[in-house]
Amino acid sequence: MTHPPTKSAAPPGAGTVLPAQRTGSPAPEVTPRRRTAFAEGVGQVRAAVTTEPGRLRLIGAVLAVLIVAFGAVTAWQMTDRAAAADDVLHRSQPLSSGAADIYRSLADANTAAASGFLAGGQETAASRARYESDIRTAAAKLVTAAANSEPGSPSEAAVAKLNKLLPEYKGLVERASVYNRQGYPVGGAYLRYANEKMQKEMLPAAEDLYTKENGRLSSDYADATPYPWAAIVLGLLALLALGWAQLRHYRRTNRLLNHGLVAASAATVVTLLWLVVGHSFARAGLDGSYDHGVRSLNVLHDARIASLKARGNENLSLVSRGAETVTVDGRTYDAYYYDFDQDMTALAKGLSQAAALADDQAGSKPVQAAQGNMKVWKERHADARSEDENGDYQAALDKVIGDKGATAECFDSVDANLKNALAHEEREFQERATDGRDAMSGLPIGAAMLGVAAASGALFGIGRRLSEYR
Repeated sequence: MTHPPTKSAAPPGAGTVLPAQRTGSPAPEVTPRRRTAFAEGVGQVRAAVTTEPGRLRLIGAVLAVLIVAFGAVTAWQMTDRAAAADDVLHRSQPLSSGAADIYRSLADANTAAASGFLAGGQETAASRARYESDIRTAAAKLVTAAANSEPGSPSEAAVAKLNKLLPEYKGLVERASVYNRQGYPVGGAYLRYANEKMQKEMLPAAEDLYTKENGRLSSDYADATPYPWAAIVLGLLALLALGWAQLRHYRRTNRLLNHGLVAASAATVVTLLWLVVGHSFARAGLDGSYDHGVRSLNVLHDARIASLKARGNENLSLVSRGAETVTVDGRTYDAYYYDFDQDMTALAKGLSQAAALADDQAGSKPVQAAQGNMKVWKERHADARSEDENGDYQAALDKVIGDKGATAECFDSVDANLKNALAHEEREFQERATDGRDAMSGLPIGAAMLGVAAASGALFGIGRRLSEYR
């Protein structure tokens, strides 16, 4: 029996002729994906660290980077702090004191103008010279403040305002003096108008300038005193890495020391100790200059300004002769006598604070003397006010601007003692701030040089180990 031939099974699509088969061209090759440069680099590093020389090269590179970073960050942070400390000493604190001098000069000029007006045709040359000296001092200090004010800053605006108002004030005082010498009552009105311009426009602008300069001083202190934590942390990391590298060297070779790594560790320790100890001394000096200098200076400036305002209001109370009044809690007072009492309260508070802050006899003695002067001043003022309220104007005038036993003597003594106290506190500030700044001298450059030396020592030590594999 004959069977038909059997057809073998063919895979699906076996009978389909592909275009490449029809044309006879070869099949396209699949190109493997190319690795990125980063992946290749990682691969090379992995291959390198499988051998001891490769590991040593990697350790040397990491140590060098850590040490150089420590030296660079130390140099950078200490450069910034040294610059801020120098600004505290030579820029912001002098400008703050200069702003206080502007306020004091303006307030004293106002007081001298009132005193000269009360003297009438008998105005003394000393009183006139004092007024003109105060005006010149204020103008000169304003020039300095303008030169150091940043364009567009609030300080620049305050200086510009004072430069505009100062000639206007001088003109009003001159008119008041001219009319007063001629016996015209309108002179008193001009002087009161000048005082109003001083009290409501000029002194607030000067106080604003003083506040802004004090803010700049505080900002410089804030930049100079913080610990350089970034540098300290990097220094500790570098020391830990160096210690680990030496321990690894000892375990693999049984050699106790690697001279290069030891030198690098020594240089890093010196830099870290210099950084911590130097900055601690600098911080202590700067903090001392603030606590025993700036704080006392601020309180003394405020006390001196209060005494000047009190003296000005005392004089103006006699110029106005009751023309200016103020109502407080339903009671009416002479405006200038009321302000005098407020100023004397501020003066007493300022002197009490200054006495508490004084840390030696040279600082406390003039403050205590000023407190005694203030007590006598208040007693004499009470007598003068009593004479004025009883209608004896000439007796009141003699007790305020007379030659002997007048309140003018007390005011001058208060002012002179506060000036001496300010000079003492200024010296203390200068000494402590200079010590703080000098404690950072050479640290930025020294840290950079020691960092380079330490990195070189680490590379040298690793290089000596590598040479053993050649």
